[in-house]
Amino acid sequence: VNPANETLGVSDRKMAPVLVRNAGDNLRLMREEIFGPVLPIVEYGTVDEAIGHVNRGDRPLALYWFGKHSGNRRRMMRETVAGGVTVNDCMMHLVQERQPFGGVGASGMGAYHGEWGFGTFSTFSKEKPIFHQSRFSAASLLRPPYGKTFERLFRLLNLIT
Repeated sequence: VNPANETLGVSDRKMAPVLVRNAGDNLRLMREEIFGPVLPIVEYGTVDEAIGHVNRGDRPLALYWFGKHSGNRRRMMRETVAGGVTVNDCMMHLVQERQPFGGVGASGMGAYHGEWGFGTFSTFSKEKPIFHQSRFSAASLLRPPYGKTFERLFRLLNLIT
């Protein structure tokens, strides 16, 4: 996926986002933490199947839930363990100053950010921070596809900077 239609090469030190559909559990991609623009997409018929998948492997550093059904969302939060959770967005739990950040098991130990980085007890216990992105978010102005509001804001910023 190359939304900006850029020419990318090794010398550019950039990589276009990669979507991997129907990624099987036997792939290395599905057994290790991913720190890059690679997104495996695994489809499930039921929430039970998705919860089972999360619980069969090592505890993930991050869990992302996309959906409107609050009952299913609550089940996923209650029945799984993850370093952090972002609902209806990606990676936003990382930048929340008032929430701990850290992994569980193979993903790490303890917590970082603010007061959580100093507590001895936080090394041996794990709170699961959950960030829920509201439907109306200023962050959506920064993401493609860019519309007229973004263009106006961009022009205004160019005028004042």
